Amino acid sequence: MDNLKIQTLVILVDNEAGVLSQITRLFSRKGFNIETITVGTTKDTNVSRITIEILTDDEKAELLSNQIRKLFPVHSVKIIDHENSIRRELVFIKVKAEDSAKRNEIIQIANIFRANIIDVSIGALTLVVIGDGTKTAAIEKILNEYEVLELVRTGIVAIERGTKTIYDDTKEKGEFNYSKNVL
Repeated sequence: MDNLKIQTLVILVDNEAGVLSQITRLFSRKGFNIETITVGTTKDTNVSRITIEILTDDEKAELLSNQIRKLFPVHSVKIIDHENSIRRELVFIKVKAEDSAKRNEIIQIANIFRANIIDVSIGALTLVVIGDGTKTAAIEKILNEYEVLELVRTGIVAIERGTKTIYDDTKEKGEFNYSKNVL
């Protein structure tokens, strides 16, 4: 059990109704709890990119990615290596700020973490911070001293460093790439 770690799977799928449900049902059937999930269209609006994080070992992550790869609307599946990727999460944090002294302290904390203040009202400040899990956890811990009124996370998005892409391992380039000599 001590070889469990957060695994990040990136999946390219057809951008159509029901595909996300099909993918998440597979995770549920296989007994995986999704830690974070983000979905958005790619440069091709007919294709969506899903980033899912789960807590598991390398072998089970590979078995799961092979199961996902078999689904019809899936173009590509890749397990992203944390050391060779850029990973970010966006977090909104609404903090109670009763007076100008508290507001100034929170603004200083925001500046240290390169967070942006996106809303100022009497009694509260709302910040947005973009970063990896350690950065977002650190600012959250500090701001808890000021009474966090609300916190919203997007989930992790990840992309590999360098020239490698998820498009390198698509079904079109792999299993559906027929050679002229075979026919």
